[in-house]
Amino acid sequence: MTSVELKNLLTNLVNDFHFENSKKNKLIAFVGLLGDFDSFEYAINLRKFAISNNLENLDIFFIAIGNEKGKEKFCKYTGFSEKNLKVVNNNQLHQLVGASKGLDIGLGGWINMTLMLMGIGSSKTIIEVIRGYTGDKGANQIYNDNDQINLFNVFKFSGKLFRKPFGEGYLRPFELATFRLNNMIEIFKNWKDYMIDTKYLPQRSCTFIIE
Repeated sequence: MTSVELKNLLTNLVNDFHFENSKKNKLIAFVGLLGDFDSFEYAINLRKFAISNNLENLDIFFIAIGNEKGKEKFCKYTGFSEKNLKVVNNNQLHQLVGASKGLDIGLGGWINMTLMLMGIGSSKTIIEVIRGYTGDKGANQIYNDNDQINLFNVFKFSGKLFRKPFGEGYLRPFELATFRLNNMIEIFKNWKDYMIDTKYLPQRSCTFIIE
């Protein structure tokens, strides 16, 4: 597919899916299952980035694998606009635009995903997992002092817990791991709605920006 053909395809998808299409530039992200950790993180981080940088000339659209019930819960949790999220029941569009389907050794989504989490076919995964516990001086902090964090309705604390031992102004140790644990709790609570078919667990994301 040429770049012109790809741009025409993406433009047609924006129109066919009836996205709110009013701004000059479009960011279109094809993500995997709604219940994929990456889908959650990407939606939350993109929304925060757009708000903090006042991106007035950019529409942000998501195309994810899921169903309408999962979409409703996903948007309520992440704050992403329901009008700008389209759910599909397979990865055909993802393959059409060239998104990696992830590792596939023929033994099912769970085996493929487990191997990817071990770094097989996904070399940077282990580094990213470790980063969640060690922090990152080059990344922004996630929680502010007043943010309230609730894990399993048992451990309740504010963002101050990270500032007291580690300071502020960067991604502190255990901060990203806490953020991901919170997302994991939400996914497990609504597993059937977020994970419509685990064979798509390895499906990776890809993003395009068009004028």
